[in-house]
Amino acid sequence: MSDWGIFLATYLAATVEWVEAFTIVLAVSMSIGWGRATGAALTALLLLAVMTLATGGALSLGMDMQWLQLVIGVFLLLFGVRWLAKAVARQAGLKALHDEDEEFAETRQALEKGDRHAAWLIAFKGVLLEGLEVWLIVVALGMKSHHTVLASGAAILALAVVAGAGLAVREPLRRVPENAIKFVVGAMIVAFGTFWTLEALAGDAAWPMGDWSLLALVAFYLVGGLGLAALLKPRQVGEMTS
Repeated sequence: MSDWGIFLATYLAATVEWVEAFTIVLAVSMSIGWGRATGAALTALLLLAVMTLATGGALSLGMDMQWLQLVIGVFLLLFGVRWLAKAVARQAGLKALHDEDEEFAETRQALEKGDRHAAWLIAFKGVLLEGLEVWLIVVALGMKSHHTVLASGAAILALAVVAGAGLAVREPLRRVPENAIKFVVGAMIVAFGTFWTLEALAGDAAWPMGDWSLLALVAFYLVGGLGLAALLKPRQVGEMTS
């Protein structure tokens, strides 16, 4: 279960980030062509790959240390809570849903003020920044579970699926249910963070059911997030009508 959970969490998180990166590259390609835009994206991806290999190799030396597990657990808690909080806010209507068409238009507008070199840098920076979140998830989940290759494979698969779908339609991937994915991924990452943090502090006694406790934790955070969103939504409507 743990392996599949790590694969699914990484794949879904990477899908969201790659969709946003593809939207930027697509907008840039209309100014400098697919060749240069793709070159910028590949350069960023190569840098991310080098970072993943270097970080995984360096941190693997201390992989079994209890303090390292605690650091990873706390990091995942903080990272996952951020994702889950955004998803709850959007579900409740407190924050606007992410709009790929709007991001595409904003990128095109920014490109009109720059030159071809600036456009290349926009594509490079867009892929790099979105990819950094994927890199963080791959390193954190993969390192703790001794499955960096598995997590990396999930991220690469997500990249291939998004790139293939994007190239097929040649337009922003607006139909991807981004907020729903962020809800699920946020709950999963917070669950992993909770599990590993308490395990580092209390040992195996913290979770008598072992890895199966992750299922209960994911369900708890999902139901809790949806319940919180439902509570916030009527409150917002009431304030608007008062």
